[in-house]
Amino acid sequence: MQLQGKTALVTGASRGIGRSIALELARQGVKRLLIVARNRRQLIELAEEIDLFGTEVVPLALDLTQSVAVNIAIAQAWRDSGPIHLLVNCAGVAHQASFLRSPLPLIEEEIALNLLGTYTITRLIARRMATQKEGTIVNVSSLMGKIAAPTMATYSATKFAILGFTQALRSELTQYNVRVTALLPSLTDTDMVRDLEQFRWVVPTTPEKVALALVAGLQKDAPEILVGWQSHLAVWCHRIAPWLLDFVLRMATPELRDKSRGRKLREALASGR
Repeated sequence: MQLQGKTALVTGASRGIGRSIALELARQGVKRLLIVARNRRQLIELAEEIDLFGTEVVPLALDLTQSVAVNIAIAQAWRDSGPIHLLVNCAGVAHQASFLRSPLPLIEEEIALNLLGTYTITRLIARRMATQKEGTIVNVSSLMGKIAAPTMATYSATKFAILGFTQALRSELTQYNVRVTALLPSLTDTDMVRDLEQFRWVVPTTPEKVALALVAGLQKDAPEILVGWQSHLAVWCHRIAPWLLDFVLRMATPELRDKSRGRKLREALASGR
């Protein structure tokens, strides 16, 4: 995919991987960039940086779990800004806990944003892309969409689902000249993961490297984009020696020592949530 002169929309753009992707798309010469997140202040700050590249930027403060508001905003943005050629679904949240102690509200939040939020905005834009017979959709999954991680059961489940969603759409939308790609970063050094207990031996990548990998993958029309040598090694090990990977995962899984977190989990369980 050639990015110059195109219009792109990036969700989860206010921080982390989404922010770096938005900035890299601006560097690559996209004509117009729609940036979506819940935090309006952070979007405005990002818009000021994007302006320096000469890219027209449209901040959209949206909660993707609110389908009616998203529907209205996307219809208006399409009318005012013209057709969207690239959608990058990057919005997401991660919570870490033993599954047996996971509070239901946190489980619901991950499913609502990571999965249903992605479905909502993709459905709206994919229909319009199919009508115009042109478009590319990138769904940001994770290495955990290939290899489930202990203490991250719900997050892994949503990322597996996104990968399956991507594969299904890839087949369905090819007749409309709409390409669908999965981006699978490994652990990335963002504010979303800094409160998580780190897995042993995992070396975090940076959001900037993830953004560069995405651009390279788009230029090759790659159906899946793995980021980092550790991701390639883990996927290879999963295929060749899954028993070995299971052992490594058990050894690498952190012990959740946060007493305040444990207390909150016990309180949630006691309340029935």
